[in-house]
Amino acid sequence: MSAMQSFSIFSKAIANNRLSQYIIMKGTHFTVIAFTLLAFACSLASAFDPSPLQDFCAAIKDIKNGVFVNGKFCEDPKLAVAEDFFFSGLNKPGNTSNLVGSNVTTVNVDQIPGLNTLGISLVRIDYAPYGLNPPRTHPRGTEILVVIKGTLYVGFVTSNPDNRLFTKILNPGDVFVFPIGLIHFQFNIGKTEAVAFAGLSSQNAGVITIANAVFGSNPPINPDVLTKAFQLDKNVVQYLQSRFWSD
Repeated sequence: MSAMQSFSIFSKAIANNRLSQYIIMKGTHFTVIAFTLLAFACSLASAFDPSPLQDFCAAIKDIKNGVFVNGKFCEDPKLAVAEDFFFSGLNKPGNTSNLVGSNVTTVNVDQIPGLNTLGISLVRIDYAPYGLNPPRTHPRGTEILVVIKGTLYVGFVTSNPDNRLFTKILNPGDVFVFPIGLIHFQFNIGKTEAVAFAGLSSQNAGVITIANAVFGSNPPINPDVLTKAFQLDKNVVQYLQSRFWSD
């Protein structure tokens, strides 16, 4: 008996006021149908779009204009060599001679082609004394950080409306997790240099440094927008924008 036929009989049973007898008689059959529909619904719920591996991937009508894919094109596995899975240089300190006093050396799919489709990458972060890896977010990856040298004050902020701040002081050997998409930071509170390594759950986690994005966007965001958003004097907003554009 099909599901449609069962539904028709079920409707007639209700109309004839014999629902209870019918359920008892056909209960097992309807249980099977119910579980079948549930399984079908679950199979639909488990389907989802692939996670983005870049900021955006605008659709095109003419495939002749197609250049990029979500991620990277795969080479013929027969042509792969060991160098596709290798990177050298994370033993070398990064240059922290900048305004924030930190440097991030990234090892993602751009440095190791073999990372394509594997959903993982790595960074080394160097901090000058009192250096800061400023508030930022990784739109496509969770970060797990381990301190190798120095002492870091780290933290992240949850989403609206709570905006809870979670912080911790980390010493060598300590590990901290920054959930995907949440604003986070690391600050070297020591008088000496600090070093940390971090893994990210994406071949290209992306990074949005909050101050740079807000005050250093290209072209600049209308100062009236930022004045309202940050409740600042317009002159202050324009000064902050000038600081990022002058750099």
